[in-house]
Amino acid sequence: MAGNYSNWFIRARLKTRQLLLLVALDEERNIHRTAEVLLMTQPAVSKLLKELEDMLEVPLFDRLPRGMKPTWYGEIMIRHARMVLSSLNQAHEEINALKAGMVGQVRIGAITDPGTTLVPQAIARIKQKYPLLDIHVSIDTSDMLQPKLMSGQLDIMIGRIFQQHDKANMVYERVAEEPISIVCRPGHPLLNIQGLGLRDVFSSAWVLTPTGSVLRHRIDMAFRQQNIDPPMNVVETVSQLVITTLLESTDMLSAIATRVAKHYERYGMIKVLPINFPCKMDEFGFITRRDQQLSPGATLMMHALKEVSNELYQTDF
Repeated sequence: MAGNYSNWFIRARLKTRQLLLLVALDEERNIHRTAEVLLMTQPAVSKLLKELEDMLEVPLFDRLPRGMKPTWYGEIMIRHARMVLSSLNQAHEEINALKAGMVGQVRIGAITDPGTTLVPQAIARIKQKYPLLDIHVSIDTSDMLQPKLMSGQLDIMIGRIFQQHDKANMVYERVAEEPISIVCRPGHPLLNIQGLGLRDVFSSAWVLTPTGSVLRHRIDMAFRQQNIDPPMNVVETVSQLVITTLLESTDMLSAIATRVAKHYERYGMIKVLPINFPCKMDEFGFITRRDQQLSPGATLMMHALKEVSNELYQTDF
């Protein structure tokens, strides 16, 4: 393996400047603007690109009357150039962290359920031992997090792998399923109804994830399976802050992850409606890249995440 890499780089003599050139050309699609961004002359940019194309023996960009467009070969090189530059930038940040007396950094991406419960508890635990560990957290949908993981912007993703995702370069470790609950504000009139059912709530005003999302599809199907029309009076958002604020200040309802709902319920912000809601999301898990070894900081974080997940979700296994 090492010999193959060595022979490739000896032959290619790839320069960091060429990688920066590929990314800049992809973003600017124009030699003149690219030269300005890289603080180079246009002839120097053209020469650097030609050297790279000659070395690879393929055209990387189509020259158009008004600009440039990556070829299929160019798309491949641009994607890998971004990954290499991201890794180099991460290495620089880790070195600076070590020089400053830290143990490094870790970048985590999580969907809402583990992002609200698992991740904060794991961070609190690891900060007791490693207070200077630099931790970055992103909360988003799996579809938004997956490209960031594959491009090197995230070290660890806690989410789902869907059919359309390229699974060949992902390592997945199951954590838990995600049950869904219907929630409202404390003091909501529906809390006083005995034997509450879906027919009592479908005509209410709701705040839900957008049409087309996996969660929205599951919610609609839960109603249809009982021959009830899905909610029609709906405000659509993926923001947990918007959802909880609307719930607190109106009689609107929502359907969110049960563990997230119970978290907010403990603080008196919302209430879980006592209603049988046959809806749940598919299991989620820890996802990392197969071709990227975790940094020391990310390894420490992963250990903490697994410890906490065993405690939080032990009944789900």
